[in-house]
Amino acid sequence: MVEEQPVIIIGAGTSGLAVAACLRKRSIPFTILEREDCFASLWKKYSYDRLHLHLRKQFCELPHMSFPSSYPRYVSKKQFLQYLEDYVSHFNFSPLYHRTVELAEYDEDSMKWRVKAMNGDSGEVEEYAAKFLVVATGETSDPFVPEVEGLSSFNGKVLHSTRFKSGKEFKDEHVLVVGSGNSGMEIALDLANHGAKTSLVVRSPVHFLSREMVFLGLFLLKYLSLGIVDSLMVILSKMFYGDLTEYGIGRPDEGPFFMKDNYGKYPVINVGTYEKIKSGEIKVLPAEIESVSGNDVKFKINGKSYPFDTIIFCTGFKRSTHKWLMGDDYLLNDDGLPKPSYPNHWKGKKGLYCVGLARKGFYGAAADAENIAQDISSSL
Repeated sequence: MVEEQPVIIIGAGTSGLAVAACLRKRSIPFTILEREDCFASLWKKYSYDRLHLHLRKQFCELPHMSFPSSYPRYVSKKQFLQYLEDYVSHFNFSPLYHRTVELAEYDEDSMKWRVKAMNGDSGEVEEYAAKFLVVATGETSDPFVPEVEGLSSFNGKVLHSTRFKSGKEFKDEHVLVVGSGNSGMEIALDLANHGAKTSLVVRSPVHFLSREMVFLGLFLLKYLSLGIVDSLMVILSKMFYGDLTEYGIGRPDEGPFFMKDNYGKYPVINVGTYEKIKSGEIKVLPAEIESVSGNDVKFKINGKSYPFDTIIFCTGFKRSTHKWLMGDDYLLNDDGLPKPSYPNHWKGKKGLYCVGLARKGFYGAAADAENIAQDISSSL
């Protein structure tokens, strides 16, 4: 049996839900396929407890439903999950869970996308067909841990940031955090707050900004050029945080918003980590790991080794779209990111779309969702 709907959405994360809401508003039927057992699994199952949205709530709303007025400016994980529960209930979504897509290809004869998905409950391969296919698997689909010589022989615990919940279980342990993005910085902070002896690998320069600086920057980008706004952000960062090189952290030559737009590298939004680094409660190791032996981790450049009980990799994600999406040589590259430049990144050919891959957070995903729904509506 082949199930047919006008639209298939692959992924029930926040981006997939955003597209579904925009389609629902236009009364366009759709099917959502999700490999996990719940919607927004990254938030429900794979995020740490102390997490808050780093941007003010008006930049993080999904289409057609605002946050409750009682919510604070910076929404907590618990509040955001409740918002998503209410969102799914409000729009009456019914994603098909435990559906792992194995193949999606365009059939020239029927002029439809045909999708094969493994039903994790029954063990059977199901087939779906639709005129339009929306890739909503996001930037954060598959946790990435780099290859490190001897890592498999490490005597302690090794985990990816998606498996970290709270620093309280690591009290008095020597913990190495690998990765200096926002997740790495905040996990290091949580560890230090709970009494772990925390070290942080910072391999490349980073921008430290406060939440208020980021909000100011986003506001000014409506009226000023990116270069001017970036220059102001760097000045403010230097005023508030000073020279970080004495703590083992350099400042990039390129501006924070430029790096976000061009490389997807977000500035570090400081919520207390800087103060812990300055006080010495978090030790910065500005070098790449060379090898692991027993409990000892050896670093490049200085060749020194340090003992650790746990290693937490905050090293981001990879995308696996190229393994199952066939026949697309226009929209997505081998790393699952759009080939067309922003703002035309969301639309492919033959009814293929992607959402949430603009590296512009919830705000960008919401704009993608509206564009996709409007384009599908016009085609129908």
